[in-house]
Amino acid sequence: MNIRPLCSAAAKPLVALLLAAGLLSGCAGIADAVGHDTQSLNTMAAGSYQKVLQDARSQNAIDTTSATARRVQAVFQRMKPHATAANRTGVPFDWQMTVIRSKELNAWAMPGGKMAVYTGLVEQLKLSDDEIAAVVGHEMVHALHEHAKQAVGQQVLTGLALDIGGRILTNNTNISADTVSLSQSLLSEYGIGKPFNRHQERDADRGGLVLMAQAGYDPRAAITVWEKMTAAGSAGAGMPSILSTHPNHADRISDIRKQLPEVMPIYEQSRRKR
Repeated sequence: MNIRPLCSAAAKPLVALLLAAGLLSGCAGIADAVGHDTQSLNTMAAGSYQKVLQDARSQNAIDTTSATARRVQAVFQRMKPHATAANRTGVPFDWQMTVIRSKELNAWAMPGGKMAVYTGLVEQLKLSDDEIAAVVGHEMVHALHEHAKQAVGQQVLTGLALDIGGRILTNNTNISADTVSLSQSLLSEYGIGKPFNRHQERDADRGGLVLMAQAGYDPRAAITVWEKMTAAGSAGAGMPSILSTHPNHADRISDIRKQLPEVMPIYEQSRRKR
């Protein structure tokens, strides 16, 4: 969480009021406070996800039959129980994966576990099943750690900082729901279009390593998949959308390497069981 947009002289009265209301416990807490709790965001995401699927169907872009689609779904199904067990949000997720036929190098997850992988990512980068698991695990952690919800909270804080008038706070310092109401379009932006911050990306990398290791996929593949994505951008194929504003590629790979001693035993144990 980064609340530096609020750290201006104009915003100080608002910060004081929010502190008095006990709301600065975190961006996710802010989202809860204004009615965008986990359940409501997951419900909104499910509606937005259906719209995405409707658009994809209209273009005959949903892939359920190709070898790529079958591989992605197999990886997803194998990882889903571990993602379900890792859910600490207090709200069960209705996990769903859709494979979308597109040349775009992308994958994403919305609140509540609504996910998509684009065929271009798998086919153009020639991803192995282990590498697919690295992508799927990464995106699962975005949903599990509610990074979109944190982004919504940050958006609320930023919006409040821009308007400190009487419309924002009532006399008893309760935030006006009308002032900070967020539409489905905002959720869609943060679920798909808006990139997560670098801290969240590292968090997703690290959590994804654990999930893939638990499912019996080699965590070392997380290094090669990010190397392939970086090479795709360097080769002029267009920077993969999944890499938008991510940490420096060398730093991210170095960070993953540092995590391997912790997750490789999990992988070895899972592999023995399987």
